Amino acid sequence: MDRACKQGTLDRSVTNKPSANIIGIFTSGFHNQHDCRELKRSFRDLGILVNQIIPEGGSLNFLKDLPRAWFNVVPYREVGLMTAFFLEREYGMPFVSVTPMGILDTAEFIRQMEKLVNAWASVLPEKKAKYLSYIKDQTNFVSQAAWFSKSIDCQNLAGKEVVVFGDATHAASITKILVREMGIRVRCSGTYCKHDMEWFNEQVQGLCDEVLITEDHTEVGDTIARMEPSAIFGTQMERHIGKRIDIPCGVISSPVHIQNFPLGYRPFLGYEGTNQIADLVYNSFNLGMEDHLLDVFGGHDTKEVSTKSLSTDRDLNWTPEAELELNRIPGFVRGKIKRNTEISAEQKGIAEITVDVMYAAKEKLNS
Repeated sequence: MDRACKQGTLDRSVTNKPSANIIGIFTSGFHNQHDCRELKRSFRDLGILVNQIIPEGGSLNFLKDLPRAWFNVVPYREVGLMTAFFLEREYGMPFVSVTPMGILDTAEFIRQMEKLVNAWASVLPEKKAKYLSYIKDQTNFVSQAAWFSKSIDCQNLAGKEVVVFGDATHAASITKILVREMGIRVRCSGTYCKHDMEWFNEQVQGLCDEVLITEDHTEVGDTIARMEPSAIFGTQMERHIGKRIDIPCGVISSPVHIQNFPLGYRPFLGYEGTNQIADLVYNSFNLGMEDHLLDVFGGHDTKEVSTKSLSTDRDLNWTPEAELELNRIPGFVRGKIKRNTEISAEQKGIAEITVDVMYAAKEKLNS
C-alpha cells in the first residue's frame, strides 16, 4: 500500500454501494472457510458488497484496493486486528471487531455495521440502512438456537457444568453462548492467548467461576481433573484430556485435528453458525437417557474405562474385580464414580482399589 501511495496508484475513492473488507480469513483457521461463506451470505442479504478478503485468496496487488471499502470486519482477534488498527490510523477506516457468534453477538455485529453504513449514507446518495427486520427474521426463521434454548432438551442441560478453553475469540464467545443463551454453568473459562488477557477477562467477567490464562497444557489438564465438569469445550488438546478421564469434549478452537475440517457446511459465525454451535453443545454431553436405553436393548458398555489417572503423581492400581464392577456402572455416571473412588483412596493412603474400596467411597459420598 505504501508503494502504491508513492506511485500514485492508490485509489482512495470509496465504492458507490456499501462495502466491507473481511480481514483474518485464512486456510488453516478453525472453520474459517465456512465462516467466510456465512459472512458473505449475510452481507449479500444486507446489500453490503465484499470489497476484499485477506489473507485468504488475497494478493499483494489487491491490497491497494482495501481503502475503497466503507469499513472493515475482523471476525477473529487473533488474525486481522492489527491490520484493522493500521487501516483506521492511516486511512481513517472504521472497523467492527465484534465476533458474530451466537444469537446476541450476531445481532450486535449487524447493528454496528448498520451504524457504519448510515454514517456513510449521510454524505453519499445512499438510503439509510434498517437491519432490525433482518435480525428478527434470521433469529426466528434461520436460526433454530432461540427456539432450542426454550425446549425441554436444552432445559435438561440446566445445572450442567463445563470448562471452556481455547483461543481468546472462540473461548469468550462460547462462554457467552453457554451462559447467556443456553443456561449452562461455566466453571472455568480460559485461553492460551496471554497477550489478550485484559480483553478476555472483560468478556467473561461474571459468566464463569474461574478464569484461566495459561500456555501450560498440564495446568489446563489439572484444572479439568479438579473440577470434573460434565463436558469440556476446548481444543484438540482438551479433547485428549477428556478421553483420558472419560469427560466428553466438543472442539471449538485451534489447535485442531483433521477431523475438525469438515466437508459439510459447518460455520460457527452468523445465524447458521448458531445452529451448528447448539448441535455441538448438545451432542457433547453424555445424556443419561441414551445409556438407560442401551441397558434395556443390550450391547451396552462394550468399551472399558481407563483406570489410569490424569495426574502423574497418582500411583493407584485397580484390581480386575474392581474394574469389572466399574464397567457395570452406566456410562453417564461411571467417570464421576471412578474419580470419586480414586480421590477417596488417595485420602486414605490406599494404593490398590478393590471392590470394597469402591463401596466405602460410595458410602462416604452418600453420607
